[in-house]
Amino acid sequence: MIRSFIHKESTPGILLIIVTVIALLLQNSDFSTYYNSFLHTHVEIRFGELQIAKPLILWVNDGLMAIFFFLIGLEVKREVLEGHLSSLQQVALPGIAAIGGMLVPALVFVAFNQGEGFAMKGWAIPTATDIAFALGILSLLGSRVPLSLKIFLMALAIIDDLGAIVIIALFYTSELSTLSIVIASVSLVVLFIMNRMGVISRAAYIVVGIILWVSVLKSGVHATLAGVALAFMIPLNSKDKEGNHFSMSKEMEHGLHYWVAFLILPLFAFVNAGVDLKGISVNEMVGSVPMGIMFGLFVGKQVGVFGFSWLAIKLGWAKLPTSSTWIQLYGVAVLTGIGFTMSLFVDSLAYNDTKLYHFADKLAILLGSFFSGVVGYMVLRLHKPKNTTINKESI
Repeated sequence: MIRSFIHKESTPGILLIIVTVIALLLQNSDFSTYYNSFLHTHVEIRFGELQIAKPLILWVNDGLMAIFFFLIGLEVKREVLEGHLSSLQQVALPGIAAIGGMLVPALVFVAFNQGEGFAMKGWAIPTATDIAFALGILSLLGSRVPLSLKIFLMALAIIDDLGAIVIIALFYTSELSTLSIVIASVSLVVLFIMNRMGVISRAAYIVVGIILWVSVLKSGVHATLAGVALAFMIPLNSKDKEGNHFSMSKEMEHGLHYWVAFLILPLFAFVNAGVDLKGISVNEMVGSVPMGIMFGLFVGKQVGVFGFSWLAIKLGWAKLPTSSTWIQLYGVAVLTGIGFTMSLFVDSLAYNDTKLYHFADKLAILLGSFFSGVVGYMVLRLHKPKNTTINKESI
């Protein structure tokens, strides 16, 4: 399952690069008018008095990304209950590394923006890791990187995503609607009862899940959190009418992987990565927000992940991943600075796409992620593996 997961996450990383380049070219060419018209296409769904009307870019960010977070929730649940996060020994190193990888970048951003009220809303932007990009680069290195480090990065990224979910829930919510919160709470209770009663109808969970998403969307809490909450309510182990064991959670996770990897994330990148380079000056790029993001991703991430990992190993709380070296661990730590999709998502929440920084904040995410990817790849590529006869099946 781990090998399958890694293979599924590699090719989408390359696809994200292609889509990002296309978005940049469209935004900075004569086609920019058509590109922006596409982003702001008005889409409306109405059922009687219930109305949801948003531009296309928000349907992607609030709707399709809820499916992405639903997949994350399924992965987190599986890993915690029976996977590589199911014991203290397994979770120790990636867990401690993930804490460092969120704490240090945030502190770097704060150091650049302390005292700047609105700018400080973006403190969480450099705390994210894009697992598709990071694992995609590791896959290009083949057997030069041991499987243990790939599992370490995957576990770290999952914990990192869980941290992002908590951050969004606590710090990126607007004024709350009491009625919508009540409806969302009732939906969660219904989902919990369905789980405990052994309901195995996917349609039932999807219908209640849609009600949950709409109510959370209207409540002021970010709608993507509905995806996570729904995922935690999907049964991991069930029995069908014939008494055969199956996992609805794993089946849904497997079915969604390709949709998320080849449609949802590329579409998200396409509508969010179109940075207007014509409107960005050097002075804007050396502003506190772009500098905080770039240094947070490229410096803060590697210092936090590697520093906390080194400390945990030296104190005996964890062990260096099997068949790996300190330099390889450092190279993977650098790769965690690839924030890209998750950082762009948090950026859209923090600054609400106000364009106050004239796209300099988004360009900073792209540059910080780019340098992290290139340097991390070079470190791992130039370093001689500890074991040069690694079985190819472990790639």
